[in-house]
Amino acid sequence: MRKEFQILDEFIREKGLRHTLQREKILDIFLATERHVSAEELYKLVKKRFHGIGYTTVYRTMKLLSECGLCGETDFGDGILRFEHKYGHEHHDHLICTKCGRFIEVMKPEIEKLQDTLAKQHSFTPTKHKLEIFGICRKCGK
Repeated sequence: MRKEFQILDEFIREKGLRHTLQREKILDIFLATERHVSAEELYKLVKKRFHGIGYTTVYRTMKLLSECGLCGETDFGDGILRFEHKYGHEHHDHLICTKCGRFIEVMKPEIEKLQDTLAKQHSFTPTKHKLEIFGICRKCGK
């Protein structure tokens, strides 16, 4: 069994929820999707293979995956909540174009170090963070 399925199973048991085949199928399809995906987009992917799974089940399962640390949630300024892989993936930040909606994943150790330094200077213990910079991409800026 993949580690992600074990994490979800343990989390569900701790919460007193039932283990369902539907949740497993949704997690499997999500893990096969290496991109930021909305609940609606994931629902369409799930629906192609498993007709009996509804949108609400997909959305609630994604919320569980977020709560247990398997995925992260982000809104690129368009009001659509998207989910991305978190477990086993490096932390990264986003540059988001406000014209076309394109986003670029970026990782700079210097930024992470600066954030740690700022937190330490203010006796602040961070539990999570995200950096999203909104602007105009190269293509739209021409």
